[in-house]
Parts: sequence; structure tokens; C-alpha cells
Amino acid sequence: MAKPRVSTLVGALFVALALAATVASFALEFSIGAQRRAGDGLEAGWVSGLAGLALAVPGGLLVHRVPRNAVAWILCASGLHWALDGVAVAWVAYSTAHSPMLPGAALTYWVYQRVGAGLLFSLPLLLVFYPNGRLPAGRWRWAALGSLGATAVLPLTLIFVPARIADTMDDGPVPAAARDLSIDFLSLPLPDTAWQALLRVGYAALPVSLLIPFAVVFRRYRAAAGLERTRMRWLLWAGVVDVLVMLSSLVLPQPWLGGGLLVAISITGGAIAAGVLRPQLLDIDRLLGGTVLYGTLATIVVLVDAGILALVTTLLGDRGAALVGLLVVLLVYGPLRNRLWVLVQRVVLGQRHDPYRIISGLAEQLERSESPEHQLLAVVRSVAEAFRSPYVAVEVHRTGGNLLLAEHGVAPTETQTLPITYRDETVGRLILAAGGFRAALSPRDERLLADVVRQAAAAARSSYLAAELQVSRERLVGAREEERRRVRRDLHDGLGPALGGVALRIDTARNLLARAAGLTRAPNVAAAADPADATDVPRKADPLRAPEQADGERRRAGEALRKADEVLRQAREDVSTALADVRRLVHDLRPPALDDVGLAGAVTQLAERLRAPGLTTRVLADLPEDLPAAVEVAAYRIASEALTNVTKHANAVTCTVRLFSGGTDLIVEVIDDGAGIAPGTPSGVGLVSLRERAAELGGRCEIECPRSGGTVVRAALPLAATAAALSS
Repeated sequence: MAKPRVSTLVGALFVALALAATVASFALEFSIGAQRRAGDGLEAGWVSGLAGLALAVPGGLLVHRVPRNAVAWILCASGLHWALDGVAVAWVAYSTAHSPMLPGAALTYWVYQRVGAGLLFSLPLLLVFYPNGRLPAGRWRWAALGSLGATAVLPLTLIFVPARIADTMDDGPVPAAARDLSIDFLSLPLPDTAWQALLRVGYAALPVSLLIPFAVVFRRYRAAAGLERTRMRWLLWAGVVDVLVMLSSLVLPQPWLGGGLLVAISITGGAIAAGVLRPQLLDIDRLLGGTVLYGTLATIVVLVDAGILALVTTLLGDRGAALVGLLVVLLVYGPLRNRLWVLVQRVVLGQRHDPYRIISGLAEQLERSESPEHQLLAVVRSVAEAFRSPYVAVEVHRTGGNLLLAEHGVAPTETQTLPITYRDETVGRLILAAGGFRAALSPRDERLLADVVRQAAAAARSSYLAAELQVSRERLVGAREEERRRVRRDLHDGLGPALGGVALRIDTARNLLARAAGLTRAPNVAAAADPADATDVPRKADPLRAPEQADGERRRAGEALRKADEVLRQAREDVSTALADVRRLVHDLRPPALDDVGLAGAVTQLAERLRAPGLTTRVLADLPEDLPAAVEVAAYRIASEALTNVTKHANAVTCTVRLFSGGTDLIVEVIDDGAGIAPGTPSGVGLVSLRERAAELGGRCEIECPRSGGTVVRAALPLAATAAALSS
């Protein structure tokens, strides 16, 4: 078994001595009569003894764990000093309670009164050495040493100053038990003016000398990060407790002040030990916020109770005061506590204590967001507001290695990152500012953030997939229109002329047959034969044939020719019908006017063709160059359907068609001054088709009937997305 280290033994010795002194102070206090003890004017020694033990125990623990840290030895020495101070004042009270006075009363009173002033030295020592046990570097080291020297002026002066000089400079009365005690053990023969000057300097330097240690703590707090920042927050929490104890001394009865001091010192020692050894022992942010809340609440309640009790005591007497005090606690304390809790939590830590509010607020913002980018912006805003973070960023991975980034605030030099998972897959990360009172995240906060961002990531991912689906849809529509354009070109330039050539060849064949047979030109023959050749009588008769046989052959030949002509005529009609069908298909695939005169010209021709009697239609166009084929066709079809509705149903006098570029969209507006659409009228096939044609390209189509009359059809067709889809 390994032997304990010397430092551990020394630390245990400090604790043992402090414990012995505390036990002795308790024993001496209880051996004195309560009436005698109340009139001697001395403080209770057991309070100082317990305070010393509350410092020595954490100090001994630190000495055992981190013996090279000066904070551990400062706590041990301060704890033993407090315990000895307590047993000293207890002995003064005990010895002066006897007659004759027991020996050692003067010496122990000197220890309590003069050496006890050195207790003031422990606070600045802890401030400049916490948490790593080293003085600050650079110029701050010399400033800290100077501050410690200024703090030591008063304790050192009080050790050597004559009692008559010290009593004149002390505003408080001399305790009754110590009036006959002489404590000039180490007095030095200096002029009275010199001692008075030293005391004035010491008392003046005491509050001023604390400014540098507080500045050192503030500088370390701002420069600290991560675990070091958490350690500094433990010291901040202890400082808040000490401030609340000092404030309570203004309203608490005098006998309670010793208990408040004991609580403050005990919490300070425990906080320092926890900050050095286990800074993540508790959620220090919630502890700090709760301390501020309940301390403020208790102070307000005590002040209100004290004021009301004083007023009621004056008016009603003691019986009425007790009743009103009870009513104040029941009617004021409860509601005030809840409201102050919510207020302090929101100011200090945001809304992280109310997960339902965070989730509901985020859901509301997500519903109003139209794109993944806007949804992620809603996420970062919600997280920043809920956690009071100066900077929040969310990164979501996209296909192809791209990142979708949303930020709120200015990026600091130091950040902390949390992964975003969706279905056991890391889909991004959450970036928060590191450092600062509000930046620390407890495990509960991390789980809440993970839940919030996971839901948001799912929504953003769904929106992104929907956007990808829309892009794919636009790509399909664009490819379809481009394919239609190609098919129309092939039909128009290839099959159409070919069928036309077939028809011409049939006409030529008929002409040749007619010429060869000597028949008269058949009807509907495009290229007629020479009338001189259209005779049915041969120039010279065959003398060997009988007239009847010749007539029969001529009749049969004429009949065959007529049948051939009929077949060719029918073929000609079939080809003409096929050619008409081809032209109709070409027009259905893509209106030829779009390629002939462009979108503006095609809509103008359409307006002329659909113009009704008494209707004046104007077409105003300001179009960008190189419109995508899908956009051209959709705009033409929307304008065609809208103009058809105006002609058939509106009974309008004027109609205006506007085609223009609205940023990244092509805007199609058809405005008339007709009868409009009656409220409650169901949408027909035409109106539904307007919206569907716009939705195919990721656009929108709105139909409105303003109060001034008429109807406004307005469609926005995206240009950039369609062009990107086609290019990819």
C-alpha cells in the first residue's frame, strides 16, 4: 500500500487543527451562560470556527488532489485562521466570564482583534490565484502584487499600532468584556501622527485594493474558454451568493448576520473546490440563474414583508402585523415567484427552460417558410432566441457534396459544433458561439437542441427533396417541349414536304396516263394535258380488225383509264388528308407562330383571331431574349385560354395582355374590364388548366376580380430554374 504524500498529511493536519479549534470554540461557548454571553459584546466563536472548517475541508481535499495549486494552501491557511479566530474570541468570552479573569484573555483578544484583521487578506489572494494557482502574466502580475501589498497595509498596521490609537480610529465601541484588557504586545514607538496616517492609508486602500483582483478575475473570465470558463462561473456563482448575503445584512436582525456569513463562506469554499476539481459536477448555468432568481425574490419578499409589517405594527399593533404578514406571503409571494422565475430565466438563459414554447414557435415559423433556405433561417433564429446565443449556424449536406448554410449573427473566433442526425445519418451540423455565460450547454440543452434541429432538418430535407422533385419536373417539362419542338421541325421540314411531293407525283402520273391514253383531263388534275392531245379517236384504223372489236377495246381501255384515274384521285385525297393531319399535329405540338414571329407576335395574332365585336385587345410585350421553349409554350397557352374566356364570358370592352420579365420570372397578365367572376363560382377546366400549366414549371397563376370590376389573370413562370434544368 502506497504511503500518503507529505502534502496530503500537511493538508490533513490543517483540517484536524481547524476541527479541533471549532470543537473547542463550541465547548467554550456552551459552557458560558446565555445571559452572560449576550452582554459581553463579543461575536460567537463557533460561527468563525464553522466558517474555518468550511474552508479547511475543501482546502485539504484540494491539497490531496492538486498539491501544486496555491489555491489549496490558501484555503487551508484561511480555514485554520478562521478557526483559531473563533476559538480565540470564545476563550476571551469564557475567561472574562470568571472572576478572577482566567489567564490568556489579553493574548487571545489580541489574536482575535489584531491578527484577525488578516482574514481580509484571504479574499484578494483567492481572486488573483484562482483557478490554476498562478498569478496573472505580464503587467497584470505586478498590478496583482501591488494590490496584495495595499491589502496587507491595514492588517500589518493593526498588529503593531498602540491600542489607544487603534481605538480612536475604530468607530465601533469596545466590547464590554475587553475593556480591561491590554493588547499592546508588539507596539512600536512611532509618533501618533505616523500611526494615524498608516491607519488612514490602510482603511482607504482596503476597498480600492480589491479593484485589481476583481479586474484580474474579469480578464480571466473573458479570456477563458471551455472548461476554464466553467471554472470561472463557479467563482461567479460564489460571488453572487456573497453579494446576496451582504444585501441580506441590511434587513436581517443582528443575531442572524453570523449565520449569513457562515453560509457565504461555506458556499465560497465549496464552489472553489468544485470549480478546480469537478467543474461539470452540476449545471452551473441553471444553478447561477436559480440563485439570482431566488435571491432576488427573497430580497424583494423580505423588503415587502418588513415594510408592510412595520406599517401594520404602527397602525394595528402586533396581532394585526402577524395576520397581514401571512396574507402577504400567501397572496404576493406565490404569483411574484412564478413571474420572476420566467423573467429571470428568459433574460439569463433564454427559453431553453420551456421546450414546448421553442418547438411551437419553430413549427409556426416553418409553416410560413417557402423554401429550405428560409426554413433553415427560421431554425437558426429560433435557436438564437431560445438560447440567447449571439451566433447560430446550421449546415445541411446536399447531394453532390454541396452545403446549404444558414447563419444568424456574426461568427465569433471560437465556436462549438453539434451534429445533426436524421434516420441515423449525419445530415449536417449545428454551430454555436462558444464562451460566454449563455454559451454553456448542459446535457439537457444538448438533447433539446438535437430534437429541435432534427425536426427542422427533416423539414428542410423534405423541402429540399420537394425542390429537387420540382426541378426534375421542370426538366421533364422542358425536355418534353424541346422534344415537341424537334418533332414539329421534323414533321414540318421532313414528312410534310415528302407527302406534298407524293401528291405532286400522283398528279403527274395522272397527267401522263391521260396523255398516253388520249383521254380528256380528269377533274382535279393539277397539271392539265394539252387539249389537242385529249382525243379518243385514233388517227388511222386497223383494216384487219372488225369495227365492233375496235369499239370494244376502246371501251375497255377507257374504262380502265377511268378506274386508274379514280384510284389516283382517291390516293390524292388520302395524301391531302394525311397532310392536313400532320399540319394539325404540328400546330398542337407547338404553335408555328412561336417560331415564325416569336411569343409577342404569336399572342398578337391570337388576339386578332379571338377578337369579338366591340372588344379592343392590346398586347404589350417586353421580353428577354432566348426564352426557354417550355416557358414560351406555357405563356402562349395561358394567354390563349385567358383570351378565350374573355371573348366567351367577360362581355368586356377592353382587354390588355402584358408580357414582361419580372426578375427571375416571365410575367403573363391578361386584364379585362368585363363582368368578372361571381363569388362562389366553381373553377372550370379552363381555369384549372391555367394553374396547372404554371405549376408544371414551378410557377404560379393567380386569378383575381378587383373591386373596380373585370378579371386579372396573372401568371409567373420561372426563367432561371427552367434554364438551369434544360442546361443540366
